[in-house]
Amino acid sequence: MAQSPSDFVWYELMTTDTEAAEAFYAKVVGWGTQDGSKPGMAYTLFTQGETQVSGMMELPAEARTMGVPPHWLGYVAVDDVDAATEQVKRLGGAVHVPPQDIPDIGRFSVVADPQTAALALFKSANPAPIPPVAPGTPGHIGWHELYAVDWEKELVFYGDMFGWQKAEAVDMGPMGTYQLFGAGGPPIGGMFNKPAEVPVPFWLYYFNVADIDAATERLKTAGGQVLNGPMEVPGGDWIVQALDPQGAMFALAGKRS
Repeated sequence: MAQSPSDFVWYELMTTDTEAAEAFYAKVVGWGTQDGSKPGMAYTLFTQGETQVSGMMELPAEARTMGVPPHWLGYVAVDDVDAATEQVKRLGGAVHVPPQDIPDIGRFSVVADPQTAALALFKSANPAPIPPVAPGTPGHIGWHELYAVDWEKELVFYGDMFGWQKAEAVDMGPMGTYQLFGAGGPPIGGMFNKPAEVPVPFWLYYFNVADIDAATERLKTAGGQVLNGPMEVPGGDWIVQALDPQGAMFALAGKRS
């Protein structure tokens, strides 16, 4: 859809207790906060130093009544939100939130891929180059992981949508293939077929930390729940997959000291 491969440009936590979540991620990841509210919508910006890295808002009441749990949502940049949203539908996906404007910020929609994993499409009203961040920099999002029903079909979908390219494949033994993908450069994430016990496909986002063991202890003392890890992954990093106190799933990646 885009002129060049599209990348993730924003991440948003929709939760049931913003004050508690703010305290949790400040302790675990080290994020600061800024008020990013607009008329009629309270919004918190998470920051790493002077850089805005993600946002947070209350999970809408209509979503709660539909049983949608707290979750992280990733935003992918596109050249034309309306055209990209239509393309999602043509390729077998669905539209959860039709294209709409955020005054002075940009235009977005929320969609689901053909296997129901949700993400947002975004076009900034103030496009500017995103300063490069060194891989592994603490406080930034370092990896994007898709739990799919059939990753091979998903790779075709995301290639058509965003120009993502197939990269190295990792043999996970009984768990099958872990397929890395890139957006015109080094890999930015991976996808694999989800275990049967995982109920639905979804995107999982990894937040970089300086010391995985210290961050895991902070996570536990702050009321989070470790689901998996710490576990070493190719390249020498260690990862932890977890739930925050409100139930949103996220992951940490970092070195072991």
